[in-house]
Amino acid sequence: MDFTVKRLAADAGTFLSRAVQFTEEKLGQAEKTELDAHLENLLTRAECTKHWTEKILKQTEVLLQPNPNVRIEEFFYGKLDKKAPTRQNNHEMLGQFMIDSGNEFGPGAAYGNALTKCGETEKQIGGAEREFIQSAAINFLTPFRNFLEGDFKTILKERKLLQIKRLDLDAAKTKLKKAKMAEARAAAEQELKVTQSEFDRQAEITRLLLDGVSSTHAHHLRCLNDFVEAQTTYYAQCYQYMVDLQKQLGSFPSSFSSNNNQCSAGAGASVSVPTLPLSSVPSASATQSRSGFSELLSSSVSRKARVLYDYDAAGSNELSLLADEVITVSSVPGMDSDWLMGERGNQRGKVPITYLELLN
Repeated sequence: MDFTVKRLAADAGTFLSRAVQFTEEKLGQAEKTELDAHLENLLTRAECTKHWTEKILKQTEVLLQPNPNVRIEEFFYGKLDKKAPTRQNNHEMLGQFMIDSGNEFGPGAAYGNALTKCGETEKQIGGAEREFIQSAAINFLTPFRNFLEGDFKTILKERKLLQIKRLDLDAAKTKLKKAKMAEARAAAEQELKVTQSEFDRQAEITRLLLDGVSSTHAHHLRCLNDFVEAQTTYYAQCYQYMVDLQKQLGSFPSSFSSNNNQCSAGAGASVSVPTLPLSSVPSASATQSRSGFSELLSSSVSRKARVLYDYDAAGSNELSLLADEVITVSSVPGMDSDWLMGERGNQRGKVPITYLELLN
């Protein structure tokens, strides 16, 4: 019990002497032991590293996840050591909407087919983005965060302890100056010797930790290279996906005037004759097959035909066509001579003769 009381009294006296020393230094009434220039430079570099690591880390998080609410949610899940729920990113959501709308318009329609292709590409880009974010989080964000939450916190702890040892040292120096009696001076000198040794030891520990910042820079440089490589891969994937999509869409012919035909039919026109694009000229083989159509119209047999151009159905009784596909066509009694009945799998509907080439 007596030992505990004495220990508390000693601790209180030490704390009081530190407070007095700190106050007198601020008021300019006491001398302050300055750290050597090398150690000061190391401390400055560590603070600079911490400052810019925080800024780079925060802005990279914004780049990878622009939605602040989602970032906060992921932060709390991380603190709870739980995995955040998987959600579609913007590219994946857009891709799904395009695919759904393409299915609604029908994959046989040019617009529906184009929407589906665009949607699939957007989902591929979304997947590439997800891989990029995962790679950046593991190889870039995590090492930066580990430095701030681990190494630098240790540096701060040891630096604070160094400040305490310095206050003890300066308080011992002040006490020695004020000692008048020989016995008091001897005790003060012994205390000064102990505090000087503790200060030197703590300064060396702090210096060793601060020297490790150089290794941190080297590690962060490797992480930066990994981040750039991940970005390069991501953007290269996106570029290739878009080039492939552009080639697919480029194979589609110019827009037809079928929309105008639909409007005319809705206004009361009794017959809508499909027209080819103005820039389209039938091939020689298509011209040679005209006699085949005459024979087909006068018989009930079925023939294979290649589609020359895309065609969007103007009604539920028509069949949408894609260029270069092969369908089965036949004549139906009473049908207009500009049309045939087309079949594609389970799909069946009227198709315009001018968009077809009979195959032998």
